[in-house]
Amino acid sequence: MKSDSRINLSMRKGLILIPMLLLLSLFYVPMVRVISLGFSLTSLLSVLSDEYYRRVIAFTFVQALLSTLATLAVGIPGAYVFSHYDFPGKRFLRSLITVPFVMPSVIVALGFIIIFGKSGPLGGLGILYNWKAIILAHVFYNYPVVVRVIASSWERINPHYKEAAMSLGAKGFVVFRKITLPLLLPSILVASLLTFTFCFMSFSIPLILGGYKYATIEVAIFSSAMMLLDFKTSSSLALIQLTISAILMYIYAKLIERYSREEEQRVLIAKKRLKLDIEGIAILVYFIFVLVFIISPLFAVIYKALMFNDRLSLEWFRRAFSEEYNPMFGTSSLMTILNTLKFGFIAVLIAVILALPLARVIAREKFRGKGLLEVFATLPLASSSVMLGLGYLLAFRDTSLYGHWLLIALAHATVAYPFAFRTISISIRKIKKNLLEASLTLGASEALSFLKVELPLIVNGILVASIFSFAISAAELATTYMLASPENTTLTLAIYKFISSRQFGPASALSVVLMIISMVSFLLIERIGEEVW
Repeated sequence: MKSDSRINLSMRKGLILIPMLLLLSLFYVPMVRVISLGFSLTSLLSVLSDEYYRRVIAFTFVQALLSTLATLAVGIPGAYVFSHYDFPGKRFLRSLITVPFVMPSVIVALGFIIIFGKSGPLGGLGILYNWKAIILAHVFYNYPVVVRVIASSWERINPHYKEAAMSLGAKGFVVFRKITLPLLLPSILVASLLTFTFCFMSFSIPLILGGYKYATIEVAIFSSAMMLLDFKTSSSLALIQLTISAILMYIYAKLIERYSREEEQRVLIAKKRLKLDIEGIAILVYFIFVLVFIISPLFAVIYKALMFNDRLSLEWFRRAFSEEYNPMFGTSSLMTILNTLKFGFIAVLIAVILALPLARVIAREKFRGKGLLEVFATLPLASSSVMLGLGYLLAFRDTSLYGHWLLIALAHATVAYPFAFRTISISIRKIKKNLLEASLTLGASEALSFLKVELPLIVNGILVASIFSFAISAAELATTYMLASPENTTLTLAIYKFISSRQFGPASALSVVLMIISMVSFLLIERIGEEVW
């Protein structure tokens, strides 16, 4: 028995060593290059004393805070409806409002340009190319996060607490303030922190809709590195952002423990049937507004792609795909699709190989140094694709790997890894330990127990992690822009280059193709039914 135990322990160490070395090479080595270059008192003081960069840092915080508050204001009513009411089409509506979460940001930005541009239907509002457009787009993206996280907690609040308070004379808002709100607060904080973090590290939306006048730290890092070739300043900015995001992730980890305890509750509140009374009409109006808000940018892109000279036509598709070699991005449009698929599948393979062993060991094993390993595995959550792209630039620009398609695929996999890790971890933690213990007591080895008991139970989580990793790779812009040679252009980068040159017709045509890829990914995730946040 001791011999078998030592063999199992050696096997576990060997299995975990491979993903640890991979993660070390793909994430930590590039990030150490960024930190070592940016960790200079002179450079940090130069950034912090510069009026422009101080304004950039302040704006990054302000827009993230405003975006979070606006998303909560729009999302909490939706969370209340989903947690308290049943109505026809609820499942479909729940799926529909999740669409923004997997939709590439370049498509959404293009939709906003078409709607709010000078020739757009809402061009007179003056929203485009300022902070209002950034906040509006962030609300679009983070609305499903707020609704799903808060609704999931709200429907699990034990109704007996409310009944007890009412029996003691509490009514209306007092019950909500004294009972419901304290129980709901952990999920509100989790949703708020997730939204704030996503907005704080947002890149494509501020870059396209805000420009350099409304630059965030992400945009400043990108522009310093790619346009000014000032890697020292960009590294110092990246170090500042990494420090802030690491603090946010630490707070998030503490909050998620409380949220997870709430999720374990299985007492669901009784749902009411939605009626067409005053309250029902108000809810209907609310969701009409939400659906218009969600569908409009995507519909605008599809409409633009199919209209030429005010007539239904495929002319924009013909122009986008007509030339074998497109000088806009250095390869054919067909190759941008093939590159997108190639990078996506490789990213899936690497991200899952990284995430599965690490998530399994951290969730199940007890050993000295487990806490350190967990920090090692989860720290990539605090980084952004721009920081990673900068790290890859610094680490590989003088090697033969720079400009090679494999480097882009590795970068995409590293960007996708934190989401794959989180999804698989959730699936593993849902499995009751007594199931595994029972298989072991019946004589199964640890390997057989994993294959026969654990793996079938987490296969949905692995599938969702794979699909989500593919969707992230397909939507990735920053690392592709920073690392790709012309022949390795992806759909996302091609669309961005068309937008930059004000060629919205071809951009819309390629966006429809990317939208189809993203929608297939989304439908598969919804079909399998695992959470991704």
